[in-house]
Amino acid sequence: MRPYLLFVCIFLSACVGLPAAVRDVPVAKVGYGEVSQDPNSYKATSVRWGGVVIDVENEENFTLVQVLSYPLNYSGRPQLNKQSEGRFVIKSSEFLDPAVYAKDRELTVAGTIEGDIERTIGKKHVRLPLLSSKGIYLWPVYQYQPYAYGGPGYGFSPYFGYGYYYGGPYWGGFYRPYWWY
Repeated sequence: MRPYLLFVCIFLSACVGLPAAVRDVPVAKVGYGEVSQDPNSYKATSVRWGGVVIDVENEENFTLVQVLSYPLNYSGRPQLNKQSEGRFVIKSSEFLDPAVYAKDRELTVAGTIEGDIERTIGKKHVRLPLLSSKGIYLWPVYQYQPYAYGGPGYGFSPYFGYGYYYGGPYWGGFYRPYWWY
């Protein structure tokens, strides 16, 4: 019985999902679509939203981050393959470096709604929901690796183990184990 219990504990700990920065903030099940209609009626409501950074403005005592909102998946990461919901602005009391919080970086934020704020998009003035952050998680950037681990020509295949990898145009990216030759 104990081996099964150990397996269940390990399995459940691997499925935690949300990053710690946004997991511990209690939130209401209020979506962006509801709040964007009338943000002032949802003041002091805690939410967890995410999206892609559009712009970062550092003021003297706070930072404003404009985000293009996307629905979140089970682990709290924005689903960029879904339809964008609109924009919102995050107000953070911390300094957020625009080089780190660069355009097109994915983030998830947990915080409370303060109302709305006026922003200019092109030549149009719009009112966007303003979210005071209690936790922000900046998602790591996926980097494409054209070759397997270990550099060009060597790598790991889930089917053959460690071996040689030929990613050239003639081999079509087929994994061949070292004993093949």
